[in-house]
Amino acid sequence: MNEEQIGEHPIWHWPIVGEVHSDTLITTWGVMVLLLAFFAWLGASYRSPREVRRPQSTMENLVTWLGDLAVGTIGRRGERFVPVFVSIFIFIFVLNQIGFFPFKQLGLPFGGSPTADLNTTAAYAVIVYLGIWIVAIARGGVGAFKHLAQPFVFLLPLNVIEDLARPVTLSLRLFFNIFVGELLIYVIVQIIKSGVRIGPVDLSLLAAIGPFFVQFFNFFIGTLQAFVFTLLSIVYMSLASAEEH
Repeated sequence: MNEEQIGEHPIWHWPIVGEVHSDTLITTWGVMVLLLAFFAWLGASYRSPREVRRPQSTMENLVTWLGDLAVGTIGRRGERFVPVFVSIFIFIFVLNQIGFFPFKQLGLPFGGSPTADLNTTAAYAVIVYLGIWIVAIARGGVGAFKHLAQPFVFLLPLNVIEDLARPVTLSLRLFFNIFVGELLIYVIVQIIKSGVRIGPVDLSLLAAIGPFFVQFFNFFIGTLQAFVFTLLSIVYMSLASAEEH
């Protein structure tokens, strides 16, 4: 069995596109299929309105919560984007948590959190950034850029740099938080396999309980980062196209 290398990915060579990380793509596609199946089941459950099931109640609370957050931040126009923000949160949340399952360790050609791959987080950040500007330009035309010259025109270069830095920081924040979680698991596994001892203390034996705590920590961080990514998407939408007050 080959030694697992953290941060390395099997490669597919595609025409025009070039090299792509096959495990990241397969895992992402798998998550999309699972989510589509879940929402198909959830939608079908509304056909019998006799009782409200727990998944229905949880989803409705999530939609209401993000809807209030979007409308409160963007204004009434933010209501139309609630499905987008809900989709962003759920999709990134599942991508963050899928690394909990040891698919790669079982020798399967997929596994790990796709958001621990910078290609994934950068792509999502760019999609969100471009989507926000498309909406802003569709609404305000060239006037969508007027905030870049505020409060003073001479601040335009700094405001442009700040605006262009948003997708960079958005992608790096998500990537590093999820990658570090997987890195902690990798380090603990290496300690366990190496049989490290410090005097009479068997560090490997003590480290055996480490993955349970790290996975709990990763679950919390994965949930938090899904929320942060969604929240910042809402804030950036607000800055680009919020209603005038």
